[in-house]
Amino acid sequence: MWQRLGRIVLKYRLFLLIILFSLTGLMGYFASKVKLSYEFAKAIPTDNPKYKEYIAFKEKFGDDGNALVIGVQTEKLFTLDVFNAYKLLHQQLKAVPNVEDVISIPTAVTLQKFTDTLEGDVINEKLLPIRIFADNISTQAELDSAKDLFYTLPFYKSLQYNDSAKAYLMAVRINRDSLNSPKRSQIVANINKAVQTFEAATKIDTHVSGLPLIRTVVGDKLQKEMRLFLIGSLVLSALILLLFFRSLSTTILSLLVVLMGVVWSIGLLHLFDYKINLLTALIPPLIVVIGVPNCIYFINKFHTSFLQEVDIADRKYKALLNMVKKMGIVTLFCNITAAIGFAVFALTKSAILKEFGVIAGISIMIIFVISFILLPAVLSYLPAPKPTQLKYLKNKLLTNFLSGVETWVFGHKKLVYTVTLVIVAIAVAGIFKLKTEAYIVDDLPKTDKIYTDLKFFENNFKGVMPLEIVIDTKKKRGRTLEVFGKVDSLCQYIAVQKEMNRPLSIAEGLKFAKQGFYEGDSTNYLLPNNFDGAFVAPYLKPNKNDSSSKNNFTKMLSSFMDSTRQTTRISVNMADVGTVKLPEILGGIEKRANELFDSTKYFYVDTIKQTPATNGSYTLDTIPQYKVSLTGTSITFLEGSKFIINGLKESIFWAFLLISVCMLYLFKSFRILLCSLIPNLVPLVITAGVMGWAGVPLKPSTVLVFSVALGIAIDITIRFLVNYKQELPAHNNNIPDTVIATIKQTGLSIIYTSLVLIAGFIIFCASSFGGTIALGWLTSVTLLVATITNLILLPVLLLSTRKSVKVQ
Repeated sequence: MWQRLGRIVLKYRLFLLIILFSLTGLMGYFASKVKLSYEFAKAIPTDNPKYKEYIAFKEKFGDDGNALVIGVQTEKLFTLDVFNAYKLLHQQLKAVPNVEDVISIPTAVTLQKFTDTLEGDVINEKLLPIRIFADNISTQAELDSAKDLFYTLPFYKSLQYNDSAKAYLMAVRINRDSLNSPKRSQIVANINKAVQTFEAATKIDTHVSGLPLIRTVVGDKLQKEMRLFLIGSLVLSALILLLFFRSLSTTILSLLVVLMGVVWSIGLLHLFDYKINLLTALIPPLIVVIGVPNCIYFINKFHTSFLQEVDIADRKYKALLNMVKKMGIVTLFCNITAAIGFAVFALTKSAILKEFGVIAGISIMIIFVISFILLPAVLSYLPAPKPTQLKYLKNKLLTNFLSGVETWVFGHKKLVYTVTLVIVAIAVAGIFKLKTEAYIVDDLPKTDKIYTDLKFFENNFKGVMPLEIVIDTKKKRGRTLEVFGKVDSLCQYIAVQKEMNRPLSIAEGLKFAKQGFYEGDSTNYLLPNNFDGAFVAPYLKPNKNDSSSKNNFTKMLSSFMDSTRQTTRISVNMADVGTVKLPEILGGIEKRANELFDSTKYFYVDTIKQTPATNGSYTLDTIPQYKVSLTGTSITFLEGSKFIINGLKESIFWAFLLISVCMLYLFKSFRILLCSLIPNLVPLVITAGVMGWAGVPLKPSTVLVFSVALGIAIDITIRFLVNYKQELPAHNNNIPDTVIATIKQTGLSIIYTSLVLIAGFIIFCASSFGGTIALGWLTSVTLLVATITNLILLPVLLLSTRKSVKVQ
């Protein structure tokens, strides 16, 4: 079959090349249309309750991740020059396109009581926000007076300033739609420009953080690294190919194969309506890393067959046919198993993993088709290989190494088993030290300004990661002082947590209003009770005929209550505590919330219905009085991390199962199946042990290593065993002789391809993201160990079970 396919490719080579290049050109057009993802990909499925709660929250209250914060730490803020520069920064930020609002100390307000009268009769009573700091403050005395008033307002404490640390915070709210578009990079650049101007004028270090900044920096670095890794992998592959084959034409041909594969992979992103994100950005360099071994194995077999062919007249043609015949089935199954290693991610419930699995799996199979058509077709047009291009087949260094491998396989079997068991035992001990923990920004270097600025806000304002608590009273206009009292109690519980800032809620607004009602007396910064609540309430009601009602205090609180006044929210900024500690914190909040808002209590609705279950009697419907939901980016991150890690664990199981099925179909022997899986299971165990001993936690970016490495490492096993199966009849079914011949024939190409794979993944260590770095060195470790186990342990296993092996 494969020889017939080879003849077809060579016979219709021109037609097939035209079709292949035409389709690649079309995919190149699609690739030019692909877009970069400007939002975090969904890590949790859309039918997940936590995801639904988050979407419902955003529909009612808007996005929780569109605020960027700017912090300074200085004792000079309230000196005239610095304060005016700080106020100018506020104005410049306000003028940045797509910035919706800026909240800072220069625009802080106090509430004052006003009463409108007409002919001595009171017609309207209200609290109006009055600026504390005037637009034109010309003397230090004026500024000091305003500062003293500001410090009498507990509402701003810890939210806009930390007096003990002399740290001050400014918040910038950015348009949500603009944040999810290419505009975001320019918006953040404009904000940073204004901040740098302030720094230059005042010589005060300024810190910038918040999800918009983190997402933008990650997105921009992602785009830059994608290009660098692709170029780096191509250059490195070209150098290795040129070193091995000593042929410029062969090197260019191999690079053409992988470049076409890259074009197809990016074009597929557009066809599937996916965007480039942190994972899909890895696909092009991965295609290079996987495609180059295809070229090495095909060309190595062509060169070997060319040397062995005795028919000088038709030497090249027969060598090409033999290349296709021997390597077609091998490369197909190698690509299938590699594709399985990636495609199993599509079986998970995480959208980000599904996209990666679908595109990577299809791309790997496409590069097999490209290799199968392009290599024999183009090689048939090129001149026959020269002796200098075949020298690598007799490399003395590698020949001596393979002779050493034979010595270990035949002379030290017990030692091979002993060393393997000892290393595996040490690795298993390391696995028990392995932890599962992830942070929102733990993939950034600890010296990165984004990371250090985030720590500034955690040290001075307890963090900037948003957590939202939504309280549904189950009744329209369900706001009562009793409910607000419960909200305040929950806020007080949260405020004493060391990882969480003082929450902002409607209860804090009511305290602020009561202080304003009592002429700014800070001792009255308390929640109104039933007595003074009756007096405060009229001041909070907007006057429909008042043109200034847009500035009424109730507008400040509207974002904390939905339009029906049934649901209210508590907004908290917290530290990036990680997925281990976060559930403990959330559990404590949920426990306290359930104590305050007892969901086991019910109230009756007004409608009466007849139910068959009660034999025609009439009953009243009951529903819980309260529903408390914890949501926001911190919650979705935690839930998403769980789905990704659990999904990846499942994907490893499915990868092993599907690869086992392929191996069983290919070799039709359970014993050979067992011999093939052990040398690939050992490297995964060792890698997990290395992670445990090195303190590398299991997280979404590191657990990816196992499925990827399994899919690629099994490639070595298949090539060894297929060659073993092909050589067995030629050596009269003598297993030791066949093992020796297989080591000699496949060992060289296995070493070359392993070097390409390891070098290709090592490139990822130059990344700015910890997860990508981990993927690079951990996968390289796995592939290195897999090369050793497949060259030494696999032959030992074949020899140990030779009495029971049946030749198929």
